[in-house]
Amino acid sequence: MSAAPENLRGSFVPLVTPFREGEIDLEAFAASVERQIAAGSHGVVVTGTTGEPTSLYATERARLYRAGVEAADGRIPVVAATGSPNQDETLTLTRQAEAAGVDAVLVLCPAFVRPSQAALESHFVTVAASTDLPLMIYNIPGRAAVDIAAATVERIAARAPNLVGLKHASRDLDLVTDLILRLGEDFRLFCGLESYSYPFLAVGGAGLMNAVGNLLPADVARLCDLVAAGDHAEALALHRRLFRLNEAIFWDSNPVPLKAMLAMVGAGPEEVRPPLGGLPENLRPGLQALVDEVALGQERI
Repeated sequence: MSAAPENLRGSFVPLVTPFREGEIDLEAFAASVERQIAAGSHGVVVTGTTGEPTSLYATERARLYRAGVEAADGRIPVVAATGSPNQDETLTLTRQAEAAGVDAVLVLCPAFVRPSQAALESHFVTVAASTDLPLMIYNIPGRAAVDIAAATVERIAARAPNLVGLKHASRDLDLVTDLILRLGEDFRLFCGLESYSYPFLAVGGAGLMNAVGNLLPADVARLCDLVAAGDHAEALALHRRLFRLNEAIFWDSNPVPLKAMLAMVGAGPEEVRPPLGGLPENLRPGLQALVDEVALGQERI
């Protein structure tokens, strides 16, 4: 393992990418990093799924890597999501992230391509060999249409010493225990499916990459801290309080509902980039009610 376990554990919030009139709002982005630090988040992820990476030019993703590192200023780790369906672009983005000074990279299983397990192994070994940074795999079968197997991850780990973990956005909790048994507790497993946050941590996950952390960063970080301290009763109570918000993230395509809720509490612009569309108006009253009940007054900007 190239990264000390304590450096990649806890709440690593996948940041939204703020837009104003179609352009990235770097000032708002830097403010979001500052907010995460102030709220006790353990790290941030730049241009993950919540950051609309498929709507960003590669040059914009690289600019956000640099902006994230500059804003964090060494106070919390910055993970750059560098994956693409195109391997050459993934390698380029990974090199740019390393040059920007990020602490680790998160590389998704190539979406749309549906590579075989052998091809996934080759892809991740190639990407890992291109960088000295700690690397995590991003398994998101609902979007990528391919699901990496535990045995494949084990083979990659044997060939890529800088593979340190995996983000798992799936209801298959068995993979968490399977990978821990294969690779040990230092292999960092992050939950990428918001409503599974507490169960994932309870079976041994290292942390969360939970989009709700954009809205309630202190609460999501506290959930990680409670489980790490063994306070499962309080963690379960917090999980239940956050559950409806976790569900609401997917009332429409992420991050459409999330950005609407952030705008409701004054934490950023609602704008998304096409082909995503704005929030359907029939969803707005329900989101507002959730914000009023759960979020408003907790961490209002």
